[in-house]
Amino acid sequence: MFEGLQRVWETFFNLDLIGQTLPTLLRVGLPNTLLLAVLASVIGVVVGVVIAAGLMSSKVAVRLPCRMYVDVLRGLPHILTVYLVGQGLPLAGITLFGESTYGYAALAIGLLEGAYMAEIFRAGFQSVEKGQTEAARGLGLSHLETLRFVVFPTGARRVLPPLTGQFILVIKGTALVYLLGLTAGQREMFAIAQDTAIVNASLSPLVAAGLLFLAITVPLTYAVNAWERRLRDGRKDAPTGSATDSATDSATDMDRALAHQGTG
Repeated sequence: MFEGLQRVWETFFNLDLIGQTLPTLLRVGLPNTLLLAVLASVIGVVVGVVIAAGLMSSKVAVRLPCRMYVDVLRGLPHILTVYLVGQGLPLAGITLFGESTYGYAALAIGLLEGAYMAEIFRAGFQSVEKGQTEAARGLGLSHLETLRFVVFPTGARRVLPPLTGQFILVIKGTALVYLLGLTAGQREMFAIAQDTAIVNASLSPLVAAGLLFLAITVPLTYAVNAWERRLRDGRKDAPTGSATDSATDSATDMDRALAHQGTG
């Protein structure tokens, strides 16, 4: 029994091996993981806003391709999407980033997350009160101007907490890009831990990487939950003030739109 426990300990909690892996994880893996997550999130936000606008379009020719994009990207396994984009584009001769595997990795995760963010944005935009959009149209704004100056600014403020929560998922999703064969200097935390685990026939480096992921994601998760709870409680405690703030925000957005229209 003692030998069995010792074997389990050496497999998962080899302190010497964890100590040897941590410096590389912190020096190379952690910055690459965070940078990759930020780049993928930026791509995801841009794609998400565009697709969300398409989902709300009254034209079937616009709405249908956007719906297909969301359904397909959300329905495929993440690992398959990373393979198809990260390895498929270069093989097909679509060299958007030259030979930089890092760029394809960010694009793969960004396109994938864009499908999820599109639904978040769509829900936020459609939560904008109908009276605000009707007021904007009544003031002479076009449909696109109403979206740009009223719906998007108001809805964007409402989706900040869930978007932050999605960023946590992006951080965890970076572990999939090890499949694309990053160079030594581009490796994120999971790739470094995986390589070290194979060389030493021990899973302790993966445990070390897991602890670092937890050190990032757990505090962020609690922060996002507290943020959402604060926003929710604030709306409950001051319903009149919240309505006033919403109307004020809407009026400010429409004033900017009218000013822009007047100078256009």
